[in-house]
Amino acid sequence: MMDWYPLMNSLRIAAIATVVIFFLGILAAELSAGLPGAVKGVVDVVLTLPLVLPPTVVGWVILLLLGPKRIIGGWFLEHFGIRLVMTWWSAVFGTVAVAFPLMYRTARGSFESYDETLSDAARCLGTSEFRIFWRIKVPSCWRSLLAGVVLTFARALGEYGATSMIAGYTPGRTATISTTVYQLWRTGDDAGAFRWVMVNIAISAVFLIALNVLEKKNKSD
Repeated sequence: MMDWYPLMNSLRIAAIATVVIFFLGILAAELSAGLPGAVKGVVDVVLTLPLVLPPTVVGWVILLLLGPKRIIGGWFLEHFGIRLVMTWWSAVFGTVAVAFPLMYRTARGSFESYDETLSDAARCLGTSEFRIFWRIKVPSCWRSLLAGVVLTFARALGEYGATSMIAGYTPGRTATISTTVYQLWRTGDDAGAFRWVMVNIAISAVFLIALNVLEKKNKSD
């Protein structure tokens, strides 16, 4: 009988990471837009860097911060008795770091094409900047932002490098689809690995189809 824990854990990690990334991504895109040119360029490079770095490098950097003998991880372990690595939810940290640039760049591109006259009109009516952003700007860009969410979730679902380094592989505790495929392949269980590969492909295909539908709607409007 097939153990479905890796699927449920992967979906759980991807869902939490996507929610976190959505808010961090759109806020970072909005804040970076108001920075001076040179500073904006540096910030953009830093925020986009995890997209081009190997996931294992990202995982190593996170371990330097969150490991039990490191600055942040050691402080949490000493004061709260909480280990920030080698748990199922520690995989969220790696997933957020790796998938964040997808949402950030999508939101940035969407906000750059946003019609600022809508915000100007709202300001004339006395609307606060907070309400303008959440009630006018974000809803106006919802299709592009939703496409970013789809890409982010699909990337988060398939994350392996950073996840394997900071969460490891423990059946029934930290196992995800990606780490399970690797472990099954490593132990010579090609049939088991193939089943999980097909599950991952099926889920990813659904999200890519949804993304294509969104793109077609954007072009037709």
